Amino acid sequence: MPKRIGFMRRLWVLAVVAFSVLFTACMHRPYRAYDAYYNDYHRWDDREADYYRQWSTETHRDAGRDFRKLPSEEQEEYWKWRHQHTGDKKRKHESY
Repeated sequence: MPKRIGFMRRLWVLAVVAFSVLFTACMHRPYRAYDAYYNDYHRWDDREADYYRQWSTETHRDAGRDFRKLPSEEQEEYWKWRHQHTGDKKRKHESY
C-alpha cells in the first residue's frame, strides 16, 4: 500500500508540473514593439494582433509569421499602414 501511495503522489506532482508548463507556454503575453517610423513603442496585444492579421490579409502576406521576424522594411510598412487604419482615435498613438 505505501508504494502505491508514493506512486500516486509522484503521478500527481508530475501532472501538476506538466499542466503548469503547458498552461504557461500557451499563454499569450503582450510585449512592446518599437515603431521606428514614428519613433515610439506600441503594446503588442490581441488588438494589435488583429490589426496585423488585417494588414497581412490586405497585403497578401503570411499572417502567421511573427511580426518580430519581419524584415525592417516590412515592419516599417506595417507601422505606416497601422497609423492610417486606427479605429479608435484616442488609442491612435498608444505609447509607453
